[in-house]
Amino acid sequence: MRIDSHVHVWNIARGDYGWLAPTPVLSPIYRDFGLEDLRPALTAAGIGAAVLVQAAPAIAETRFLLDVARNSGGLVRGVVGWADLGAPGVAPILEELAANRLLKSVRPMLQDLEDRRWIAQPQVAIALRALAVLGLRFDALVTPRELPWLVETVRCHPDLAVVVDHCAKPDIGHAVWQPWAADIAALAADTSAYCKLSGLVTEAGAAWTIDDLRPYVDHIMACFGPQRIMWGSDWPVVTLAASYDDWLMTSDALLGGLTPAEREAIFGGNAARFYGLDA
Repeated sequence: MRIDSHVHVWNIARGDYGWLAPTPVLSPIYRDFGLEDLRPALTAAGIGAAVLVQAAPAIAETRFLLDVARNSGGLVRGVVGWADLGAPGVAPILEELAANRLLKSVRPMLQDLEDRRWIAQPQVAIALRALAVLGLRFDALVTPRELPWLVETVRCHPDLAVVVDHCAKPDIGHAVWQPWAADIAALAADTSAYCKLSGLVTEAGAAWTIDDLRPYVDHIMACFGPQRIMWGSDWPVVTLAASYDDWLMTSDALLGGLTPAEREAIFGGNAARFYGLDA
């Protein structure tokens, strides 16, 4: 079964999406998005399940997503929620959230934090160990700025299942290669982390071409291999630069040299295995 490993829904009235504002860039997605908006694209693409990912740094957001997942009729097989991993009292909250089988992972929004070394704090290390004990994973929302500290941290937590969202957001729009390429290679070589093939068209900009994306995707493939990469749409954010179908077809073309088994892994099997999704 094909799985979209990275989708969002949101309700503007909830009021905790600090990054989402009616600016010229973001105004096309400054409205409510629900699963009913996504289902036609999934059906057309032959995608039978999705992982729902947080878009606000709030426990209320996690509970909101778990409710959406529970009422999705089996479409949402897992939720990536949020918790303040730097808070001294986070352990009981993690235990409570982990009791819901739909919660699969936790994602602090590292890219939005002023301190690029936040992930390396001792208090956060305690929370990361708790995630591993509870059977939860860690989604890393980072840019190249935070990537070196993520590499060092993941090395220290070999029991924690980690996936890097959006290939760590390389600056494709300005054709920046280093230090992103070296840090991604180090993460792949020194840890068991996975990588999401997602978010690249928005990093490339509205005028992107497949040739703009190709060297970055080729590098991810060379570093992680087809068994540690999972495809995601990043819907509806992806619609700022491409339609759902455009990104899917582009991904198909960029992965054209793979075997059917390798493609099946990237487009579903790896996400199911990493997140422990129910059949």
